[in-house]
Amino acid sequence: MRAAYDFGADAVYAGQPRYSLRARNNEFRQEQLAQGIAEAHARGKRFFVTSNLIAHHDKLRTYLRDLAPVVELRPDALIMADPGLIMWVREEMERGRWPEVPIHLSVQANTTNAAAVRFWQRAGVSRVILSRELSLDEIAVIRDECPDVELEVFVHGALCIAYSGRCLLSGYFNRRDPNQGTCTNACRWQYGTQAGSEANDAGEVQPLSPAATLGADFDFGAEQARADEAFAACGGAPRHPLADRVWLLEETERRSGELMPVMEDEHGTYILNSKDLRAVEHVQRLVAIGVDSMKIEGRTKSRYYVARTAQVYRRAIDDAVAGRPFDPALLLELENLASRGYTPGFLERRPVTDYQNYASGSSQAWRSQLVAEVCGVAADGWVEVETKNRFAVGDLLEIVHPAGNRRLRLAAMRGADGASLQVAPGNPLHVWLPLGVPAEGAMIARVIEGA
Repeated sequence: MRAAYDFGADAVYAGQPRYSLRARNNEFRQEQLAQGIAEAHARGKRFFVTSNLIAHHDKLRTYLRDLAPVVELRPDALIMADPGLIMWVREEMERGRWPEVPIHLSVQANTTNAAAVRFWQRAGVSRVILSRELSLDEIAVIRDECPDVELEVFVHGALCIAYSGRCLLSGYFNRRDPNQGTCTNACRWQYGTQAGSEANDAGEVQPLSPAATLGADFDFGAEQARADEAFAACGGAPRHPLADRVWLLEETERRSGELMPVMEDEHGTYILNSKDLRAVEHVQRLVAIGVDSMKIEGRTKSRYYVARTAQVYRRAIDDAVAGRPFDPALLLELENLASRGYTPGFLERRPVTDYQNYASGSSQAWRSQLVAEVCGVAADGWVEVETKNRFAVGDLLEIVHPAGNRRLRLAAMRGADGASLQVAPGNPLHVWLPLGVPAEGAMIARVIEGA
């Protein structure tokens, strides 16, 4: 939260584990929400409380009781998705039992058109966070037809393979419901395919051996290469003869031997994981459209990730508002972060191969890596840091600071005992670096040269 504010965010969003979609890895209980709201207001920032679960009936009994003390903290908005819960909260406010707090409609509500925006406005919603499945042109139409409603758009972060997060995979595999805040990211596991028969009378698809299905002389590598050449993102390409078969999907790391039917077509297999959203190059268009807020998704991300994304999008927004041209260097700034590869999502209509990441389900650092965080600054310009990853004298370092970033070649390093060091291993320890100022609160990244 503090890093987001330090590096340019106007607001953060956080919620109680029981009633938001952040049940896992969530430290915001009521006392932390109170502290966060107080700190935000002291800094002239805003703090939105997410209460955006799609509630099952058992949570209705406790919802108003548990939310009442949170509303008394006067957050700047409640982010909600469930129409019944929105109705209840609005009734409490209209009857004077609760203070008036704006309600923002969560992206989980799948708002994709102007009529739906108007519906929610009549229900007492002051801001609508539009569905991630909209294009820039569609957002512009909604803005034109709904000029008196605040609109918010996601511009960066993880994308879900389901429609605005309404996914069943995690619940199916692990009984952890994404819309209850416990998603296990089953879409990002490693899967393989096996050929299957047509369904039998019971509707079950049975696995077939490769020899029985394809012939003993079948060369999968050659057929895959031929298929890759045959498929095209647009129409007109010949269809591979195996594309119409029924295939069985196997999650090979955790559930080897459990085979599930899945259909493929000429565009691929849709159950696999998405690349990450990056829309910094579209900030100017979104500002011109008149979007009120741009949102970064940061679930389980590091302080370093929060700082760099907030810093980059702050610069992009400020440039757009001031009429300055887009700075392509911002694209490279985001390449410094761990990601699954980037896509503009649905903002631009692109071939589907741009959306899917078939090679890896985990985030990878491409151009730089966080190696240390500053703990203290001495009068002589030496800085105490806690190490996060390995780095050495001679490395090119980037000091990431709210006042601006700078790079330097590390000339020396000292241990906590004052002895000279050449290498700082990755395990957490404290060392001293000659970084100069400003450095208080900075993060240190090692630039991966030649990348």
